[in-house]
Amino acid sequence: MTDAPYPIDYPALARAVAALALTPAELHGGLCGFLCAGGQPHPGHWLDQLCLDSTALEASSRPTLEALRAATQTLLDDPDLRFSPLLPGDEVAMADRVVALAAWCAGFIGGFGLAGAVEAGRLSEEGRDALRDLDRIAHFGYEAGEAEEDENAFAEIVEYVRMAVMLLRQESGPAAAPADATRH
Repeated sequence: MTDAPYPIDYPALARAVAALALTPAELHGGLCGFLCAGGQPHPGHWLDQLCLDSTALEASSRPTLEALRAATQTLLDDPDLRFSPLLPGDEVAMADRVVALAAWCAGFIGGFGLAGAVEAGRLSEEGRDALRDLDRIAHFGYEAGEAEEDENAFAEIVEYVRMAVMLLRQESGPAAAPADATRH
């Protein structure tokens, strides 16, 4: 579903995180939510920051997951807006893609909450609406309709999610800190 330059595709990410008992979409959504809320994922420890027990991961998957973290951070701040959620490709059944998008949004909401950006007044009304919409999408189900209409509707929802994420990154991410803040 994505043409963003991630260092791993969805099936390979599924294999890499199989021991974590969560979907690749949920993992990527959690990472994105954490980043968009201003969380600073530490290389080698970001899975722990997302409250995931990474001890079961194979050592061979760690470099790939670190590359995913770095690419995701870069894409979220890309001035060309190339970011998109990492989801299964179009060759996967629509029902499975809808489930993955719902899991991605659920992961995003969880990661956003872990970074603590839900403080009162930190988000604009648009930002709060976007967060509520992502929560609604996290509870989506799928009822089959006409294939072309389903594809179009799904693409529109993914684009909405992408833009909501970009808005939340802008409002709560690291660049959202007051410009006049001084460290002593």
